Amino acid sequence: MADTTNLERLSGQIERVTYCNDETGYTIARLKVYGRRDLVTVVGNIVSPTPGATLKMAGEWTTHPRYGEQFKVVFYEITVPATCHGIEKYLGSGLIKGIGPVMAKRIVKLFGEKTLDVIEHEPDKLAEVSGIGKQRIGMIRQAWDEQKDIREVMLFLQTHGVSSGYASKIYKAYGKDSIDIVTENPYRLAYDIYGIGFLTADRIAEKLGFAHDSHLRAEAGLLYALHELTNEGHVFYPHEMLLAKASELLKIEDDVVLRNACDSLGQDRRIVTEYLHTNGADQYVVYLAGYHVAEVQAASRLLTLLRAPAGLRSVKVDAAITWTEERSGLTLAECQKEAIAAALVNKVMVITGGPGTGKTTILKAILSIYGAISSRILLAAPTGRAAKRMSEATGLEAKTIHRLLIYDVCKGSFRKNENDPLDCDLLVLDEVSMVDLLLFHHLLKAIPKDAKLILVGDTDQLPSVGAGRVLQDIIESGNVPVVRLKEIFRQAQHSTIIINAHRIIQGQKLFLQNTANDDMFFIEEEVPEKAVASIVNIVKNRLPRKYGFDPFTDIQVLSPMNRGTVGTAKLNEFLQEALNPNGQQISRGSKCFRVGDKVMQIRNNYDREVFNGDIGFIISIDTENQEVIVEMDGIHVSYDFSDMDELVLAYAVSIHKSQGAEYPAVVIPFSTQHYVMLQRNLLYTGVTRGKRIVVLVGQ
Repeated sequence: MADTTNLERLSGQIERVTYCNDETGYTIARLKVYGRRDLVTVVGNIVSPTPGATLKMAGEWTTHPRYGEQFKVVFYEITVPATCHGIEKYLGSGLIKGIGPVMAKRIVKLFGEKTLDVIEHEPDKLAEVSGIGKQRIGMIRQAWDEQKDIREVMLFLQTHGVSSGYASKIYKAYGKDSIDIVTENPYRLAYDIYGIGFLTADRIAEKLGFAHDSHLRAEAGLLYALHELTNEGHVFYPHEMLLAKASELLKIEDDVVLRNACDSLGQDRRIVTEYLHTNGADQYVVYLAGYHVAEVQAASRLLTLLRAPAGLRSVKVDAAITWTEERSGLTLAECQKEAIAAALVNKVMVITGGPGTGKTTILKAILSIYGAISSRILLAAPTGRAAKRMSEATGLEAKTIHRLLIYDVCKGSFRKNENDPLDCDLLVLDEVSMVDLLLFHHLLKAIPKDAKLILVGDTDQLPSVGAGRVLQDIIESGNVPVVRLKEIFRQAQHSTIIINAHRIIQGQKLFLQNTANDDMFFIEEEVPEKAVASIVNIVKNRLPRKYGFDPFTDIQVLSPMNRGTVGTAKLNEFLQEALNPNGQQISRGSKCFRVGDKVMQIRNNYDREVFNGDIGFIISIDTENQEVIVEMDGIHVSYDFSDMDELVLAYAVSIHKSQGAEYPAVVIPFSTQHYVMLQRNLLYTGVTRGKRIVVLVGQ
């Protein structure tokens, strides 16, 4: 039974439903509660709430700043009404197709309090009511059975510890089969329902009586361990190390159980085991099946692309370089000419280099030359911010990879693929260090065999958030021509940001003088709490006063970690209070959102066309319709209150999440609390996000 020990209890009859989201089940309803003169407002995830029905609830009282006292439902049981008034309201609510208010009145007048028993057990008697024939009786019977299924499923799920919010999602996914599916294999929830991970499914399985060392639990635990490892960047993992990890996670010491589960997953093609030479040894490694397909096919398609003849006509390299110099008025350095020549000659190539090494100049020259012989040129980047930067630098439209491939929500896949390839002679992909294996695999599927591909990136930056290290692996393969840019050009030599970025990679001491002409500064704060206060002051007062920066749009705080005193979570609390203390607000769990807040999307949502890392601003909160509007890159995106777990405050974001972006000013805290994360490429990535000013604060 669900633990409701610390929750308040409340029962009442639904008088009216103010709002109900059919997708999520999020509901605002007004209830008549015994002993209370006024109607009570209840909010929560309730499937098919119907006027006249009785709700038995467990939850907590809260106070809404505008609407006052509300009861927030955590668990509930919905039962049919027993009084004639309740039955009439229940049937007349539109719940049952074929019965409206007038017909409900007639039925209740004839059968009284036995009405629902008649519908349940003797529906043919409804023919005695004027206006009801055989066809309508069939409609009523079908609708009644559907409602009974919903009540049974919800009661079952909540009895086994599933909150009303998750219960609503489960019913939406499985319908009347929910009980059978969850009873047979509760671990399916971890794969099928967003928000329900292995640990939640494991608790439900325990309540259902599944053995600690059951085969289903071992299989689910191994898959969970592999998924967690992909979140750490691993495409595969050594077999013996995976078994040890799963044993620790599941507290299963019987090695045979885990090995049998691994074999079974392999037979079902949910995982793939291969014998590889990795980490200096020959050993068996394990992939999630999707990652194995992606790795094998990505390598195959890249080789096919390299070997197939180009569709673009060849150009005279020296003449083309001279032409672009004359056209742009620039005198290119030898290393830049070499990069341009390589791009003109090779079918696939990589251009890599740090800030100030001339990547943008080279890219503009290449696009200028190819633009003279073809109009079918596409530019892409992994994030919206990176695509916007690419557009600004080149003067041509650049799209995110997701938008380029056109995600089909109905099919759950990209429209552009080998059967419907991209219409291009040349594709230039920027910020390739951010691209994970799965996304790169889908992109390669959509590139025509005769197209050219230019990959641009910085190998010294952090690897992709997703699994794989695409750029490094392509370079290390030795199969793709690579141009490495190392020379810092004169206009960049006066920037302490660029100088220090290169010193970080070389393991040298930072060059920090803190003079008025510098663009990178260090402020020493030994105590983390004082560092937070200093950061808030820098963002709110010092940088805006000295440089005219807008604290919301021009300044970004980047932290190495999410946790800790100077982690993103705490910094966001302090910065929100300092920069936006009085906006209209809503609370979702431990999060508080206000109109005007800077927020970030933390998962790909193809329905809304917003993706992990997109940043926007809350422009309105509609408490009546339970809707939040966020402006992202000039587009208004609507969020239901129940979907706000997809957003976090973004006054401070992790350095990982900042990849591909540039900001006029960046403030980075550094503390011994972050020692686990403090690596060269992390600091390098954070510092190179700043265009005009970088401020380091800490020890």
